Formats: sequence, structure tokens, C-alpha cells
Amino acid sequence: MTGATSTRGARRSATAGTSRGSRGGRSAQGGASRPAMPYRAAARQLLRDTLLDAARRLLEDRPWAQITMSDVARGAGLSRQTLYKELGTREEFAQQFVIREGARFLEVVEGAILAHLDDPVEAVAAGLEVFLTVASEDPLVRMLLEDDGTGGMLPLITTQSRPVLEWASDRLFQIMRSGWPVLDAVAARLLADSLVRLALSYVTMPRRSPRESASATATLLAPYLRRAMAGA
Repeated sequence: MTGATSTRGARRSATAGTSRGSRGGRSAQGGASRPAMPYRAAARQLLRDTLLDAARRLLEDRPWAQITMSDVARGAGLSRQTLYKELGTREEFAQQFVIREGARFLEVVEGAILAHLDDPVEAVAAGLEVFLTVASEDPLVRMLLEDDGTGGMLPLITTQSRPVLEWASDRLFQIMRSGWPVLDAVAARLLADSLVRLALSYVTMPRRSPRESASATATLLAPYLRRAMAGA
């Protein structure tokens, strides 16, 4: 399994900024900066991040069910009309918020996977361990998990999680295909979807430590992953 040093480094990467994953910056490999966005795209991304950051600040004090769209707009210093134009309805806004937060976690997962490309099973274990570790330490995630069902946002990662699941599975699929180009696309899709569903299950109903959960999952998936790589 991954050592404590690599896990701590990934945690620091995840917590360095609320929306680092959505605003660009250095790549997960620690390489050169990504190409700059065109001005209009960058301006729109900044606007969206401003609104989503305002929601995160509000969520630190009270549940989503007690936060209005007017509260979010006011917290961002923007009009409610601008909020609706950029991020849609309240439900669409909540989905985009969860996806934006999830992007931060997947950034450190990508880093862990890319650090173990020579051993796909170890890469899966490392990626899942760092995800579960960072998620367990994130105050917003802890607040969601303490929700009794009335907070308004927990369903987005449980009973109404399909948009988030599809986004996360697709992102992980892309990471796998980038790291292991020889991996069959069908196998990569199945692995990505299974890992995302298992990860959310471990986050919402933890029974073991992140390392133990990651090790158990890697052991379970190892035969399939090795066959997929050998077949390729």
C-alpha cells in the first residue's frame, strides 16, 4: 500500500485551494502549467467559481436546505439573475457544486494513480486510499455525512447521484486510459464505474480505515485488472 508520506502529500495537494481543480494551475504530475484559457472562458470560469465558493462558505455554517439562491448570490456579490444564468436551477446548481468539489478529490486520485503506473493494482489501491483519506478529513464531506436526510444535499451522492456518478466515472475512465493506453476501453469503463460506486459507498458508510478499504478493493479487483492488462 502507499506510504504515509505520499498520502500526506496528496492531502496537501487536495486542500491547497477550494477550486484548484476547476481553475487550472499545475498538472497532477507536477509538470508545466496547463495552457491558458481564452479570456471569455476564463472570465466565465471565474464567475462560476465565485458563486460556488460562496455556496461552500455558506455550507460551513448551515445545511443546503436552509440556504436560498439569494443567499448564494449575495454571498458572491452578484445578482440572482446572474446565478441562474450561469448555473441553472437550484438542483442544477447543487449538482455542479458537488461535481466541482469532486474534481478536487479526483485531482489527487489522478496523482496517486500516475505515481504507480508500473503496478495497476497498486495504483488502484493508492488512488482509492488517498480519496477516502482526503474525503474523511474534509469538513464539508463530514457535514454531509452527518446529515439526517433533511440537509438537502446528501441525496446528490446517494439516491439522486446519477449525474455525479456519470461525471466521476467518465473522469476516472479518462485518467485510466491516459495512464494505460493499452487498457481496453470496455474494461476501463467497467473499472472506473465500479471504483466510483465503491468509493462513494465507503465514504457514506465507512466500516474500515481508508487504507484497509483501499486494500480490500484492490484485492477484489486485482484479477480482473491483471487480465484486462494482459489481454491488452
